[in-house]
Amino acid sequence: MKDFRGIIRRLESLERTVGHQGRSESEDQEAEVDVAGNNVNSILDEESFRNGFRTYNRCKQNVNDVSDDLFVLQENRMWNIYKTTVLFNKWIKCKPLITSDGRSPQLEFLLDDHLEVFYGGACGGGKSVALLAGALQFVDQERYNALLLRRRITDLSLPDALMDLAHRWLDGTDAKFDSKNNVFIFPSGARLVFGYCENLGDEQRYRSAQFQYIGIDELTEWVENQYLFLFSRLRRPRGLNVPLRMRCASNPGGAGHSWVKQRFIIGAKDVEDRVFIPAKLFDNPEIDQEGYMKSLMNLDPIRRAQIRDGNWDINPRGRKFQRGWFMIVQNYPKGGRIIRYWDKAATEPKKGKDPDYTVGVKATMVDGVFYVLHMERFRGTPKVNESTIRRIAELDGKEVDIYMEQEPGSAGVNDIDNYVRRILSGYCFRGEKTTGSKEIRANPLSSLAEQGNVRLVQAPWNNEFLDEFEMFPDGAHDDIVDATSGAFGMLTTHVPLGGGGVPSIFGN
Repeated sequence: MKDFRGIIRRLESLERTVGHQGRSESEDQEAEVDVAGNNVNSILDEESFRNGFRTYNRCKQNVNDVSDDLFVLQENRMWNIYKTTVLFNKWIKCKPLITSDGRSPQLEFLLDDHLEVFYGGACGGGKSVALLAGALQFVDQERYNALLLRRRITDLSLPDALMDLAHRWLDGTDAKFDSKNNVFIFPSGARLVFGYCENLGDEQRYRSAQFQYIGIDELTEWVENQYLFLFSRLRRPRGLNVPLRMRCASNPGGAGHSWVKQRFIIGAKDVEDRVFIPAKLFDNPEIDQEGYMKSLMNLDPIRRAQIRDGNWDINPRGRKFQRGWFMIVQNYPKGGRIIRYWDKAATEPKKGKDPDYTVGVKATMVDGVFYVLHMERFRGTPKVNESTIRRIAELDGKEVDIYMEQEPGSAGVNDIDNYVRRILSGYCFRGEKTTGSKEIRANPLSSLAEQGNVRLVQAPWNNEFLDEFEMFPDGAHDDIVDATSGAFGMLTTHVPLGGGGVPSIFGN
């Protein structure tokens, strides 16, 4: 209840501010919104706003002890702030986007009342628009100053970067641009300043200035001490009733990845006035998502996961497998026992979803060298699983022993029994219970691979295989690793099930 009252006090302060710059909801204002570059995906009406507000606040705030009247009061005040500082703000040409599931990270970013907010993660989440819109929320206030920064001054003018975007929004309006100092000056006297901090010490350029809004794009390119210094520039003169806001955005990666992750992804949970608002590519309906995804497939898997998925957990130095450890070979020595190990999932892919795969790895081991002969990887329903696994068994032949990870509980027992009696009847098949985490199960294979004793038969599936291993355990999927670890375990700890293969040299 105490925290909720604190929010109400901050909202009352904001209401006093917007009261000075608010105007009646006239037809002229609505027409102004229509020409502001919005589309059907934008938040243009009160109903959409209130639905978005409830989506965020009912799940994020502890409102169980707050009366409905107080919650509605907060909602009404936030609607008033939003329509005045964003929706009917003629300087903000693109209003917050609504995602396919009815959320709006940009809206949350613009209305968040915490001192320090970090926005983004994946590319395409609308970071530049959010930072610029935040800077423009109070430019109708006299003596208001906002500062937008990139690491290098040239980065500001890149296509769709902050200053390029500002020119597209503000050129031809009553805001005047001072090209010598990179400043937009508004009729109220408010200023929007563009700056940089390329080298250590450049942050001192702002030591005599004061700003009420500081926005930093691509924060992971920055040194932490430069960022912290800018808090000393965040202040307001007496009588200027606007919020003080430190706002920043970035993708994972870059020289500052570690400190940004620690401050916002990990540390923000325990700091009262600091918030992380994630935004993903799929949150932006205005971008060609399919085309962009195809472009991202040309990146290495680590950078792709950082940019596409906003993955902050990938640590190149801490990976369990390295791509260079695996040798690609044209063929493999015969005479070893050959098995197929399945790691099974049962979910079809849907738009915006990325479920696990069913993976079957065919492998052998000869003279202490582990060879991956073939990999089958697909996603589908249980029926698709059954038919595909049966088809692969027929192609492999009855001399290949088949293993499958057995899920815990009675459901896992029944599933294996179904495969024994129906799907793989006539083949040497067994379910295997697993223990320990996937990482622990992968450790022996990692040791062998580091010594150069894991080899792949050259085939089109090699890149998918190596991509997942290179990102393990921080990647989006671990099904290939789990199936390969399972196959390695079966070859080094089990005797044949009865197939025609030769026992492993490590078999009992």
